[in-house]
Amino acid sequence: MYTSHELHLGDEAYPTELELLEKPPDTLYVYGDLDVLAERKLSVVGARQATPYGIAASRMAGRVAAECGLCVVSGGARGCDSAAARAALAAGGKTIVVCGTGADLVYPDSSRDVFEGALAQGGAIVSMECWGRPPKRWAFPKRNQLIAALGEVLFVCEAGVRSGTTSTAEVATNLGRRVYAVPGSIFSPQSVGTNRLIADGAAMVCSEQDLEAMIALDFGCLRAWTGQIPAEEGRVLSALIASATRPDELATTLGMDPLTLLRTLSEYETKNIVERLPDGRYAPTADYLNTRARIGQNTGHL
Repeated sequence: MYTSHELHLGDEAYPTELELLEKPPDTLYVYGDLDVLAERKLSVVGARQATPYGIAASRMAGRVAAECGLCVVSGGARGCDSAAARAALAAGGKTIVVCGTGADLVYPDSSRDVFEGALAQGGAIVSMECWGRPPKRWAFPKRNQLIAALGEVLFVCEAGVRSGTTSTAEVATNLGRRVYAVPGSIFSPQSVGTNRLIADGAAMVCSEQDLEAMIALDFGCLRAWTGQIPAEEGRVLSALIASATRPDELATTLGMDPLTLLRTLSEYETKNIVERLPDGRYAPTADYLNTRARIGQNTGHL
């Protein structure tokens, strides 16, 4: 059975990072291990309606952070938040889930494994809301402030132009936190926010090696690299990694016979390399992108 705690502003165990907020919470409700609050932390946020690209970036962030010995802070929401937390837990790391409900509740239910995994691996559930309080819309912007404050660095995986994710990044910037952001296609609505953050000065993460190097510089910790010799990657995948595309447009862009392209996409789909999005475009799966990031894949020919 896990223990519950109520930390008050000024208590010894109260996270000092939160004292930098304009209005630090008078009471912090914590379910789980208090010791994790004192560990070095990387906050990871991103879109709830995430693309496979965003999910892959989140998984990379969670895994690399855990392998560097950092605790991953997230909101536990569907999409990027839960993907980062799951990757950190799978890598044997610790997570702190900052929720907009009472810390004794699970919301959303689709993230139950994230909440339970955080507790099982020495992490914690943290909230400004009192025990048993159900989700309320106004609670989540406050939750985002805690996420921004708790991490020494904020990693933004994917975000639209105006979203809770970009507001979290604004809070982090105002607190003097460094912000990492993953660039995306200029044609993707889900990458408008991250591209703008980069234009405004956020550190651009273009690869797993970039993230590892930034963590080494900002946190002073290293991770052993176990990369393998990369395999060839085809023109079709290279184009889809750049931007999700409809088959007819992709065939025109690559100068390929449409039937040949469709057969290629069908083969990749059966191997879980690409997936068809609801609007008819094709994109690499999150699993493929995550594997590609791990082995440092190079582009080649179809």
